[in-house]
Amino acid sequence: MLSSPALPVLPALPALIPGPLAAEEAGVAPATIRKWVQLGHLRAAGRAGRAQLFRLEDVFAAERLARRRPRTA
Repeated sequence: MLSSPALPVLPALPALIPGPLAAEEAGVAPATIRKWVQLGHLRAAGRAGRAQLFRLEDVFAAERLARRRPRTA
């Protein structure tokens, strides 16, 4: 009986989510996501029309970075 070769298992691609959903997942306001982008703490991984799309792991990394840094007056 002939068997077909096993297909390679590819890693799952990270899901891209829009800014408002990223903000909800991180527990911050959408304006905070925009501020992190402006400050260079977060980079959009793609676009859907005019909307910026983010990887959830990048959003969480930016959130950890923001919580570690002391606020300045």
